[in-house]
Amino acid sequence: MQVEDMILISVDDHVVEPPSLHEFFRDHLPAKYKERAPKVIRRANGTDAWLIEGQEVATFGLNAVMGRVPEEWGYDPATFEQVRPGTYDVHERIRDMDVNGILAGLNFPSWPGNGGQFFTQSDDDEFVAAMIQAYNDWHIDAWCGAYPGRFIPLALSGFKLGPEWMAGEIRRVADKGCHAISWHSEPYRFGMPDYHGDEWDPALAASQECGSVVVFHFGSMV
Repeated sequence: MQVEDMILISVDDHVVEPPSLHEFFRDHLPAKYKERAPKVIRRANGTDAWLIEGQEVATFGLNAVMGRVPEEWGYDPATFEQVRPGTYDVHERIRDMDVNGILAGLNFPSWPGNGGQFFTQSDDDEFVAAMIQAYNDWHIDAWCGAYPGRFIPLALSGFKLGPEWMAGEIRRVADKGCHAISWHSEPYRFGMPDYHGDEWDPALAASQECGSVVVFHFGSMV
């Protein structure tokens, strides 16, 4: 394949967070939170799940069924062995992108939720902020940074922490070269204001200041 054949840019891909994300969390979280870092467990029934603050998230792969026969499309994978390695291994992802002629991709999260809402279920805002920032650093530095120019970095907004916190995170990730921020499309479902008022102006102003794009992925399950 010639480089000039790679002309597609996909803006609705997902990353299935790899088990190694646990080690990244432990290396980048403050010491007092390291033992609370999410991790992958193999359950008694043989399926994989992420264990997050005592909650098991089994739909880690959503419908990551690329490479399966059509009859199996729509099946939710239950283990990492049942998903294509390119969904969670960045090197295999690049190989798949090369085969498909995809020059670059924007990768939404899987189990953390489009706005990082799985992290925000805790009432410990300091812990939530640390988790959101650690995830964003992993996505920008480890995932996208492994192949500069092949991914469009996308940061979680952490919207439940409020617009002032979001504004600071938008500026922080912009300094790292990330200018796309994933907001949840329905914040009112989490007791937050909707987007019709001026409550979110600080975060929107930060986006404008940094030249960052507000990204919505509609159809969030939670």
